[in-house]
Amino acid sequence: MQLFIDSEAGLWRTAFAQPLLGWYDRHARVLPWRSDPTPYHVFVSEIMLQQTRVEPAIPYYERFIRELPDLQALAVASPEHLHKLWEGLGYYSRVQNMQRTAKKLCGEFRGEFPDSLPALLSLPGIGEYTAGAILSIAFSRPVPAVDGNVLRVLSRIALYREDIASPRAKKEIGALISRFIPQERPGDFNQALMDLGAGICRPHAAPFCEDCPVRECCSARKEGCAAALPLRAPKKERRTEERTIFLVLSKRGVLLHRRPAQGLLAGLWEFPGLPGRCGAAEAAALFPPGAVFSALAPARHIFTHVQWQMSGFLVRLNDIPALPEEENWRWANLRALQEEYAVPSAFKSYFRLACALERAAGEAEAPEGRALNGGPDEGSAGTSPLR
Repeated sequence: MQLFIDSEAGLWRTAFAQPLLGWYDRHARVLPWRSDPTPYHVFVSEIMLQQTRVEPAIPYYERFIRELPDLQALAVASPEHLHKLWEGLGYYSRVQNMQRTAKKLCGEFRGEFPDSLPALLSLPGIGEYTAGAILSIAFSRPVPAVDGNVLRVLSRIALYREDIASPRAKKEIGALISRFIPQERPGDFNQALMDLGAGICRPHAAPFCEDCPVRECCSARKEGCAAALPLRAPKKERRTEERTIFLVLSKRGVLLHRRPAQGLLAGLWEFPGLPGRCGAAEAAALFPPGAVFSALAPARHIFTHVQWQMSGFLVRLNDIPALPEEENWRWANLRALQEEYAVPSAFKSYFRLACALERAAGEAEAPEGRALNGGPDEGSAGTSPLR
């Protein structure tokens, strides 16, 4: 790596950190977690921002803090409440790990975040970046917080030509930042790097080099290759899986099924389905006689390593079959769909259709003709509607 200043760290702080902090004082983004940067607020915001852009994350953060204002509230929240607060953000293992961390902190750390790197790294779901953010922003410790924005900025500043997604790159760039992160404002410095990467030293486009407060320190700008950095190894091609979705409607609402406790979308509610593409005759054999079928529009959802190609059927049942005794099936009406059960965004188009159909059904029926709450079938145990 090349550095604009190769002498003492104090000179590097003068040439880089001071202009950056001056720019940040004038142009820092106004974000709700910055107004009161407690360890808990930093923790919640940084976990949310791991796989979510800032603007969509803001209302999620505000609602989360409003309903679960501290570690103790997070530790005792029900899984359904957690999943509903997280609905639409994806990567639900993040919020599950957040609760595991809250329980561990309440049980072993007197309900407070530790202020040491090893202790933070021992908590579920907290890695080097999140630990660095908590330590620098909430505790004013001079510890790097190296996210994607910071990697991009420093790869251009230092002309770093290795794969930026590699563990080695994060380690080396973190070590570089450690040499000149200011002792007095480490949290502001890390957030300034994040804001610089988000607004000026942009991804997937030519950076606004002339507006950059540290342009004189940038080796990539001097060599005219800023837009070509950072370097990334080619991504592996995602595998594609076909799935058949059944949107099953009865007088009790829409049928939901809870996914297994382990694996993709673990423990969340989904519309019943089968792997592969199911034909009309095969689908009809799965349901009681008299069910009325119509085809659903195809949909697609992209996960990190797999892509779902979905097709399916809207299934209207004249009779209401009993559900199994197990807790993995529910009839959900409109209110329950919107307020109680977390349905992943993978099923977004089908969820919208389900809500629209339930709304129309509610408007068409007499007020006493339908239960207000979704919930398990109260009849005797029986076979699933997918028999």
